[in-house]
Amino acid sequence: MLPVTCRPLRSIKYLGFSLIALLLAFSCSKKNDQLNNAQVSVQADSAFSLIDSASNTELSVPDRLAFLNTAQKRASVIENDSLKIKLFSKISFKYLILKDSSNFRETNQQTLELAKILNDSITLAEANWDLADFYRSKSNSDNAYFHFSEAQKVYEKLNKDYESARMLYNMAVTQADIKDYTGSEINTIRAIEILKPLEEYKRLYNCYNNLGSITKELKDFDRALDYYKTAREYQEKISEENTLDLSIVNNIGVVYLEQGNYKKAIPYFQEVLDNKSIITKRPQLYAMALNNLAYGKSKIDQKSDLSAYFEKVIKMQDSLGEIQDISRSHYCFADYYLSRKDTTQAISQAKKALGYSKIASNNDRILKSLQLLVKIEPSKSSYYNQKYIALNDSLQQVERQARNKFARIRFETNEFIAENQLLEREKQLWTGVAISILLLGLMSYIILDQRSKNQKLRFQQQQQAANQEIFNLMLAQKEKLEEGKKIEQKRISEELHDGVLGKMLGARMVLTGLNKRTGEEVVTERKKAIDVLQDVEKEVRSISHELSHAAYQNIPNFIHSIRDLLDTVKATGNFEYKFVYNKTFDWDSLDANVKINVYRMIQESLQNCVKHAACKNVIVELSKTNIGFMAKITDDGKGFKTSSRKKGIGLRNISSRIKKIKGTYTINSAPGKGTTVELEVPLETETEHSTS
Repeated sequence: MLPVTCRPLRSIKYLGFSLIALLLAFSCSKKNDQLNNAQVSVQADSAFSLIDSASNTELSVPDRLAFLNTAQKRASVIENDSLKIKLFSKISFKYLILKDSSNFRETNQQTLELAKILNDSITLAEANWDLADFYRSKSNSDNAYFHFSEAQKVYEKLNKDYESARMLYNMAVTQADIKDYTGSEINTIRAIEILKPLEEYKRLYNCYNNLGSITKELKDFDRALDYYKTAREYQEKISEENTLDLSIVNNIGVVYLEQGNYKKAIPYFQEVLDNKSIITKRPQLYAMALNNLAYGKSKIDQKSDLSAYFEKVIKMQDSLGEIQDISRSHYCFADYYLSRKDTTQAISQAKKALGYSKIASNNDRILKSLQLLVKIEPSKSSYYNQKYIALNDSLQQVERQARNKFARIRFETNEFIAENQLLEREKQLWTGVAISILLLGLMSYIILDQRSKNQKLRFQQQQQAANQEIFNLMLAQKEKLEEGKKIEQKRISEELHDGVLGKMLGARMVLTGLNKRTGEEVVTERKKAIDVLQDVEKEVRSISHELSHAAYQNIPNFIHSIRDLLDTVKATGNFEYKFVYNKTFDWDSLDANVKINVYRMIQESLQNCVKHAACKNVIVELSKTNIGFMAKITDDGKGFKTSSRKKGIGLRNISSRIKKIKGTYTINSAPGKGTTVELEVPLETETEHSTS
């Protein structure tokens, strides 16, 4: 009986060991999970802390971007998708605020992809909203409208009325940008219908302000005034302190200004300027109202000297960096001089208005400036008219295409809504049907929806492939064109050398033979002919070598860009320029980031020549140095004391950009002795940037 009693005891012993092993394994697994969770939590906390540091407005933009870049790297290694999408969403938004386009697009795309995988509708809507804001800042209206629309559909589906109304308002403002005023009015009214029950007074103020702007552009001035007055009523209901009423007052004054009712417009601008806090709280609006006041007064009293008003406005707007407002102020200043029959000053101001309009990419203001120049400068009216017609036609075509896209998006949205309504009715009809049939229908819907998404994704991939193929084809065509030029130049060189030169040599030999004949006079004349042929031979050989050299010459695109920039700024600044660069250095081999930043710094320096230097001549030099290269911009303007000059926005921009590429800059100037800006860039920066 002993073996029988011993077996169960042994089994119990083994069972005890097994239970202990399982408990230990479970305990270790739990500890590992806790450790992993703790590590993820630390990583996430660290990333969130870095994002908070990047939000500190007291830091410089490069420092804030450095915090954000580190946060992005730490977020990328987190395996928890729910945490990762929250981090990416915040990082993407911060990149948008700091205007880092490249990093914004990357993190925004990652956020969109994760949101679709996780079915995170809120984050998907927010990512579309951010992307729409980005496209609108780049004046890409059709893409902006599309992504606002995508966000609006998500918010509407989630019954988030406030956010849905905000997207409708953003869609309306985007439509107004490309003069789709009817569509803008429809979406604004839709937003108002949602916002009124919510008593969102600030948003209602924005909507009615937009309606006022739309109807003003349509020359329906009475309705515009009514909308502006309604906007002011809602502004008065906003609980927090604000100065939005001053914007409305200025807008009402502008309506009367465009009506030609200058006497009625002036009190509104004066009301804005009488506010004691506006010059500190809203200097841009102050400058705008002052310009409008001066313009209105110039229409009533053409004898009064109002130039000081306009000069003050332009100086103030220049300090604020409001290029678009400066172009309008120069336009009003030109019109003022025109009314006083001071043609010279009128032309000068109108050309400045045109120049600043181009810098600000404000096509409406460009067209108005061209129209004004037609009136001021009749001798060049044909030239300005051609420019006006060409730009106006191209803008109309672009706006028409954009409106068609908007209409197509609206149609697709209506189809989407109609399809949802149809599905809802079908769902109600099949409520009483057996659960098995309902599940089958639901599965069919999911499969169809997934197939539709897959088709859309495949279509997008095909589009991207097609775009890449077109881009490669364009590059190939350009290479073939350059290759053809080189072959042709070489062929001409060979033709000159082997054909023409050979014939000339033969002629010289014939004349040499004839020269052996007797007669002193004949010998002298033939000697002269031989000398002439020898000169021709030398000239043809020289041309041949020049053409052969040109066949292998490389003219960099970067150099072309700088030269085009000089030509553009020269037209605005009325100065002559000299451009010198090292022809042996391959400028196109520079990193794209270096080229863009150097180009922008040269552009900023040239704009300073126009705005401050009052120079007649500018020299731009690009030279190779031991560590990299140097860009030098020299003008013969009035100069300034470098020790006492405050650092304006332009110089801060140059300082920021040169730091990005690890370079240095110096400014040498003295009153009456011009200014020299030297930008020194190390070539090692390229490698560092590409690996960061």
